[in-house]
Amino acid sequence: MNILYLTNHLNTGGITQYLLSLSAGLKKRGHDIYVASGGGELEGEFSRLGITCFKVPLRTKCEFAPGVFVSFFKLLPLVKIYNIDIIHCNTRVSQVAGCLLSKHSSRPYVSTCHGFFKARLSRRLFPCWGNKVIAISEQVRDHLLNDFKVDKKNIVVINHGIDIGRFVRANREQSLCARKRFGLPDEASVVGIIARLSDVKGHIYLVRAMPRILQQHPDTLLWIIGCGKMKKELTELVDKLKITDKVVFTPEARDTAGALAAMDIFVLPSLKEGLGLALMEAMAAGLAVVGSNVGGIKTLIQDRQNGLLVPVADSAELAGKISSLIADPLMARRLGDNAREIIASKFAYQSMITDTERVYCQCLNQKD
Repeated sequence: MNILYLTNHLNTGGITQYLLSLSAGLKKRGHDIYVASGGGELEGEFSRLGITCFKVPLRTKCEFAPGVFVSFFKLLPLVKIYNIDIIHCNTRVSQVAGCLLSKHSSRPYVSTCHGFFKARLSRRLFPCWGNKVIAISEQVRDHLLNDFKVDKKNIVVINHGIDIGRFVRANREQSLCARKRFGLPDEASVVGIIARLSDVKGHIYLVRAMPRILQQHPDTLLWIIGCGKMKKELTELVDKLKITDKVVFTPEARDTAGALAAMDIFVLPSLKEGLGLALMEAMAAGLAVVGSNVGGIKTLIQDRQNGLLVPVADSAELAGKISSLIADPLMARRLGDNAREIIASKFAYQSMITDTERVYCQCLNQKD
């Protein structure tokens, strides 16, 4: 099977990691993989897997930008030259391009819904969902059904799969080594988050929780990994709260396994979340995790069984739950062990590959 993936860019992030995982797994099964995007810092990772990358002007937030149509015209002959069997889109912008490609090449196309969309008129008039829609969680599936009236029979829930072998529960020596590499202090309790700096990820509530945490545990350090439009607002808030020496900003960490090894607790206080790939990786690494009681996070965390849930946008509750984990290492250890176990058992990497491959086959059979 020849598979063409479309996405806006190949920079660090959940969608790029999703495509890397799918591409690697399907490549091992003998499929030929092609990726079309606006390029990015992780393009080399795809090339090292033997995957052909096409650079097209899809790096835009506007679904009807000229670059979307230029991409369509550039890719249409390539679909025929490389005998593409199926097109798989991963963003709203790439869905529009993929829909055009599908209509003019008679190739089926699939889209993955990685989160929650605003119900704009353009989405209702030009849905562009494809032959099948992959929802990354039950909550995303409900969003597609209720907000966009996508046909139930066309939606397939396939959770992100995690290669558990990439992550280990770090021992003391490994943790110290990781902290040295990232310039973090040895003895601090490191509370971390890996997410783009966007208001929907809820960083601001985590920062506001820090003064309360520091009152009980003055050696705590908040490590924020990610970049985005909220950086200025967050740094100003840190300055205002006078906790600049207790918060570290790092633009990105390509080696998420190494970054997680340096943490004691992982927090994802999102206002909305399709599933939460970074949270899944933290759980795979055996970390104690705290997340908002919202979206796909509820799929991952069973409160007090494999992590702790908090109400959305509640800094006081965040502070209390994080402080309880710092104060009780045995509880943190138990929750981390259970978190790793549920990722290994219910979110297996190979299951994602197999289930996605099955969707492709269904689309091709429908075509025939």
